[in-house]
Amino acid sequence: MSVLRVAVPTPLHSLFDYLPPEGVDAAALRPGCRLRVPFGAREVTACLVEVVADSDLADGQLKRAGAAIDLQPLLPDTLLELCRWAADYYQHPPGEVYQAAFPVALRQGRGHAPLALPGWRLSTRGRGLPAGALARSPKQSKALACLQGADTVAADVFAEQGISRSILRALEDKGLAERCDIPLVSSGFSAASHPPLTAEQQAVVADLREAPREFACHLVEGVTGSGKTEIYLQLIEDCVAAGRQALVLIPEIGLTPQTLSRFQRRFDAEFAVLHSGLGEAQRARAWEAARSGLAQIVIGTRSAVFTPLARPGLIVVDEEHDASYKQQDGFRYHARDVAVKRAQIENCPILLGSATPCLETLNNALAGRYRHHRLTRRAGGGQPPRIEAIDVRHATLEAGLSNTLLQAVEETLGRNEQVLLFLNRRGFAPTVQCHDCGWTATCSACDARLTLHRRARRLRCHHCGAARPLPRECPDCRSQQLLTRGLGTEQSEEVLRQRFPAWPVFRVDSDSMQGRQAMQALVDQVNRGDPCILLGTQMLTKGHHFPGLTLVGIVDMDAMLFSTDFRGEEHAAQLLTQVAGRAGREATPGRVLLQTHHPQHPALQAMLAQPYHEQARAMLARREATGLPPYGYLLLARSDCRDADAGEEFLRQLRSAAQGRLGGTQVIGPLPAPMQRRAGLFRSQLLLHCTSRAAARRAAHTLVEVAASIPARGGLKWSLDVDPQDLY
Repeated sequence: MSVLRVAVPTPLHSLFDYLPPEGVDAAALRPGCRLRVPFGAREVTACLVEVVADSDLADGQLKRAGAAIDLQPLLPDTLLELCRWAADYYQHPPGEVYQAAFPVALRQGRGHAPLALPGWRLSTRGRGLPAGALARSPKQSKALACLQGADTVAADVFAEQGISRSILRALEDKGLAERCDIPLVSSGFSAASHPPLTAEQQAVVADLREAPREFACHLVEGVTGSGKTEIYLQLIEDCVAAGRQALVLIPEIGLTPQTLSRFQRRFDAEFAVLHSGLGEAQRARAWEAARSGLAQIVIGTRSAVFTPLARPGLIVVDEEHDASYKQQDGFRYHARDVAVKRAQIENCPILLGSATPCLETLNNALAGRYRHHRLTRRAGGGQPPRIEAIDVRHATLEAGLSNTLLQAVEETLGRNEQVLLFLNRRGFAPTVQCHDCGWTATCSACDARLTLHRRARRLRCHHCGAARPLPRECPDCRSQQLLTRGLGTEQSEEVLRQRFPAWPVFRVDSDSMQGRQAMQALVDQVNRGDPCILLGTQMLTKGHHFPGLTLVGIVDMDAMLFSTDFRGEEHAAQLLTQVAGRAGREATPGRVLLQTHHPQHPALQAMLAQPYHEQARAMLARREATGLPPYGYLLLARSDCRDADAGEEFLRQLRSAAQGRLGGTQVIGPLPAPMQRRAGLFRSQLLLHCTSRAAARRAAHTLVEVAASIPARGGLKWSLDVDPQDLY
């Protein structure tokens, strides 16, 4: 007896067994196909994972699958293996993991069709007509002659020749022509000449080209402006010229247009782009182009790591340190780590690039597990920017801006150069308070204050997304003395426009950059070189190259210095290095000014005195002394419930039942999360600190097994985060 083992989209941590559909031989079905199967009272779309000889269920308990949707697998064996690994490593329900490899339409069970152009061809009757037939109808005769000159003709060709669809339908009605699909084929590939390389770039490219075309993980650690992207481009050219596909991961949607634009200028090739800002039909076409091999270069954000490829040859993860690669809800995977595992399964090289590699990656490189390539100088002769601290204690601040910083901005603009001011807080002010009674605007669903967005005259929660109109008076005492506290980009923008009316001020945050082309339009405008002020959040720090930008001002350095997360120091050093790296990337030297109330803070002093790679090595030494990642491994079990006590009690039972099986593991909690209430639910958490990866994997498996046996009452939801990046 043959049994189909399938992944069903359900929160249960198991695969499910079914008998083959009626009249279908199990031998005709291969893993990677989709099936319709009965599941409870529903019929759902499942992915076939394997065909086995027997089941643990009795024959009478096995249900029969309803129908086979696909006769050929849509996912290759290597991607199925990756999904198996990810479900096991992250201890996530396998049905939801396999779903991540399909676009929405295919998850919903819609039919799969290869990419094709709509076209026309002659029918059997039409092929028997001589040249010049239908002379009494010149337009039909012209269409017929066009069809007689080729096996198939794309519908667009007729449109270009002025032949309407009604003419083609007339030929169809006469039985002379019929509609058809014309399969798309990949065009040729060529590359424009590349700029001259620096000696360091040449050495790295030579090392990478000499490495075998098999699995190896390479860390390209290069200072900002050192030309890491040019190295990617040359390796991608080698890959595609050899008939393989390249997968390029980038951290943010906002970087997609400029990355694609640079690649298109360099390569005459077929591209597929995948990110959440696309419509579902666009994503499905890009997915199919990658799966079929039509797309030679695939560019995408986090979820693109699960895109099937016909001929994988190279994976690139740009800005590998970026926190955006970690999925923070649902299937909590880290795209960088999944990409490394995928490269191993596909047996192809992977490049991880960053000016500020995360400590886990750097530790792997220093330990010899990854091959380490360094670029210590900027390409094009640019020098690292000069970094200075501005002590703002006792200083007069206008919307957070000191006179020293404002004067530097004025001098820079006067030299026809550009300025970037970094403030990682959108909105006008993070707090609205009543001056008379002290009332503060807070979110009704979260333990958080509401941020004022003054242009929209709304209060918004940046945690759950709730919003409401700005009140005209205090809801407690009816006073109209409502004050704002704190600083946001809208507030600083107003002051800058008043202070510098002769120069444009561009605010860059998720509120102002609406629309798919907004960021690219701004980049194009700034790159014209005219003096301007860029004011924004960390959207500005990632991968942007502004040749005319020479001054960077960090408005609130202190917000980066103090964090309850043990990764806070690492993130602050990375963010400062990335922001500072926007200045002076061409011949004109750059300058970076940091405003702070704590100029003697040890972390700040280290940032001023040492480059990132030296700071990182010191941080690694401190992590090793405390056993924290990468020298230890963390798991975070969370409960979310409307009853705070019920959530803690669930985790308390989980700890008690699992304790005897968690050898080599330190357990902390359960405790309320740092932000206990979010989106109306109370969050509690249990933190596990393991001394080895093997112990962490055993502990993760134990927690999931035990948690599944504990009743989750009152709508309680629990989750497990393996290698958590956010302890909130």
